[in-house]
Amino acid sequence: MRSPEILIVGAGMTGILLTIKLREAGINNITVLEKAEKVGGTWRENRYPGVACDVPAHMYTYSFEHNPEWSDFFAKGAEIQQYFEKVADKYKVYEHIKFQQEVSQAERKNGRWQVSCKSGERYEADFLIHATGILHHISLPDIAGINSFKGEMFHTARWNQDIDFKGKRVGVIGTGSTAAQFIPELVNAGAEVSIFQRTPQWLLSLGSKQYSEADKAKMRRNPKIIQRIRKQAELGLEHIFTKAVTGQKLQGALLSWACKRYLRKSIKDPLLREKLTPDYKVGCKRVIINNTFYEAIQKPNAKLVCEGIENINEGGIKTKDGQQHDLDVIVLSTGFKPFNFMRPMELLGQDGLHIDSAWKDKINCYRSLLVPKFPNMFLMLGPYTPIGNFSVIAMSEVQTNYILKLVKDWQEEKFDEFDVKKSAVDLFNQRMKAGMKKTTWVGGCQSWYQDADGDPILWPFTWKQWCEEMAQIDYKDLSLSRVNSNG
Repeated sequence: MRSPEILIVGAGMTGILLTIKLREAGINNITVLEKAEKVGGTWRENRYPGVACDVPAHMYTYSFEHNPEWSDFFAKGAEIQQYFEKVADKYKVYEHIKFQQEVSQAERKNGRWQVSCKSGERYEADFLIHATGILHHISLPDIAGINSFKGEMFHTARWNQDIDFKGKRVGVIGTGSTAAQFIPELVNAGAEVSIFQRTPQWLLSLGSKQYSEADKAKMRRNPKIIQRIRKQAELGLEHIFTKAVTGQKLQGALLSWACKRYLRKSIKDPLLREKLTPDYKVGCKRVIINNTFYEAIQKPNAKLVCEGIENINEGGIKTKDGQQHDLDVIVLSTGFKPFNFMRPMELLGQDGLHIDSAWKDKINCYRSLLVPKFPNMFLMLGPYTPIGNFSVIAMSEVQTNYILKLVKDWQEEKFDEFDVKKSAVDLFNQRMKAGMKKTTWVGGCQSWYQDADGDPILWPFTWKQWCEEMAQIDYKDLSLSRVNSNG
């Protein structure tokens, strides 16, 4: 059985997972190219105050590596980063990582992937796997005068750790899940915080729990406690949350009631409550799991500004009602470019096809993994990966199992090169679009789930259905060929 050379781009959660599972399958010729100097991906990049995961901590771990050390039911970012570093060390992932190797070009040539890095280093492989994640290319707002501000201004993923916010006049642009996490931290630190809201968000409180040292000791002694907590979280997300956003009426009504009740119970001022009430269906945008924002927004040093922004100037922000908001700091909580995927690398597939040309009309992907005319390549967490507030670790584990099956068939010389048929991609995309009609993601809002045409590119069915469909490879959808004479 032949041994493949595999290149993985990215040493975040998914890159670490792939390396571990490939090694377990007896594959050791693995190179992981990481643009930064540390593993961790999202959790390495995002270090703003209050950063945490909105998936329950014991569910946000690899299925084979539970963690009894979480301090909170929703883990803080620093602990998540520590977890991934620990796992990478334990499973000897570091042996395969080349740090500070940002990929500039990857090209399919002569039956192999040829990869160049900005450092000048070059690599070759039989398989190329993009584990680049979806939330790492920052998105900056298109606001007049954005470069004229004389104070401190930064994106949340480039947080300035040196600022003492006490007494500072801080303007926050954006009201997504990141803003909901750090705004209370700034308010509680004594900053005068003005939140510039374009669109209100639906929030949901799932309670909070801190794990004591005694709790952690019990979990170390009895892993079944962790398994029980994890199972309960999975059941809640799979059978209530995910089903709610994918069109199950009972679960949808329950989720809607819970969010509206949380808003009604939390915000006493009817005028403020009205400003914080979205005009779209619960779940159209990602529901924010948060226990602190509503309390913080009602404090005297917090102000909600709903007028549109006219411009940013030297002294702060001018809104469309003519009011000048003088500021010392502006924080851009404006999210990321979720559809960049592996870009900005120059990715060239069959016959020199550039990924930008392949996707010029529509982002096409089969089973969230395979891109037509890019043979022997996988795009982890690609278009139509389930979201539904489920754990992306679980998603990556399902995709990894799919990849291992294909790689094993390559090892057994059933083919040298696979590609996905265009007809299969077209049918898959048509099915996704048809299924989307009953979901909340078409509930009258604009969100980062939507592509340039306004189509959400998420899995519109249940988590169970996705797992079942990903469990087997449908080879009639693939083109298999022999390109190497010597194997």
